[in-house]
Amino acid sequence: MKFPRTLIAACAFFAISSAGAQAPPAHEQPAPTQSQPSQPAPPDAGAPSTPGQSQAPNQPTIKVTTGLVHLVVTVADKKHNFITDLSRENFKVIENGSPQDIRFFGSETDLPLRIGLLLDTSNSIRPRLEFEKDAAIDFLNRVIRRNKDQAFLMTFDNEPEVIQDYTEDLARLTAAIRDQRAGGGTALNDAIFAASAKLSHAPLPAGPDPEVRRVIVVISDGNDNLSDHAVSDALETAIRAETCVYTISTNTDWLSLDTGSAPKKYAKDDGDRILQQFADESGGRAFFPYRADDLAESFTDIGTELRSQYFIAYSPSNSTADGHFRKIDVQTDRKGLVVRTRKGYYAVPAAGDASAGK
Repeated sequence: MKFPRTLIAACAFFAISSAGAQAPPAHEQPAPTQSQPSQPAPPDAGAPSTPGQSQAPNQPTIKVTTGLVHLVVTVADKKHNFITDLSRENFKVIENGSPQDIRFFGSETDLPLRIGLLLDTSNSIRPRLEFEKDAAIDFLNRVIRRNKDQAFLMTFDNEPEVIQDYTEDLARLTAAIRDQRAGGGTALNDAIFAASAKLSHAPLPAGPDPEVRRVIVVISDGNDNLSDHAVSDALETAIRAETCVYTISTNTDWLSLDTGSAPKKYAKDDGDRILQQFADESGGRAFFPYRADDLAESFTDIGTELRSQYFIAYSPSNSTADGHFRKIDVQTDRKGLVVRTRKGYYAVPAAGDASAGK
């Protein structure tokens, strides 16, 4: 079905179902009082500015409450090996420079996945489209668990289009991917905006714990030339919807030397940098495969990462729902590790909370 622009704007008014202060899953236990953390490291000078500063007229109003902030955290060493043996005592959470008390912690996140698979079908990726299809199908077959996870397929060229709605049926997803053809321009920002809004009201599991993990996996060259939305609009929607964005670049600007060493990405073009920004700001990861068949390895890495993360929840010490963006820094006391999670959240009151901000 087409994803009309009027529906994209309308989706923005739904509140995310998991945003409220909810009890943790049964296997998670409250954390002890947090020890005094060190001050957060200064931000990188070259980091992109705080998302969501654009005042686009159709900016979403997806709600994120200050009652409980949920974080999915990835920890790896410098060789990208995932570290999965940390305990809650190894972590520190800083919000706007102030230490926070971790309320709940899970060392293995087993929450149901809601995945938006975004396939660039513009003319610019035509040479790699068949490899994209094969890698995407293999990824879904590895990751989707029956009766637990669901995914939808969205393609984008001149505009985003939902080809297959939420389903756990791998045969339907596979058939939908196989049917795609390349043509048209690239509306990447519109696709991430629309997919994030769709994930914000994803189908929830039955039972006392309706939590899900929202993930976007996008394959593109990042060279947007048709979107109505700015990068900041798409980023803000993803962050408000607590959606983690993984990007896989289809650009081929690599340098291969005759020395026998592995080829290296000698420069990231504008599209690569946009893909990196989407991943960094949302807590995901950007991949730059060298050969077309390396796409499969990138998908495998994403699947492994989704099974190698931590769940952290905390109640902000500043409980005022002032609508501002609050920066989050998660640290670990082990040396030489890289910690990734979303960069922050918007302190917006829950729907119907008349006392917020007073």
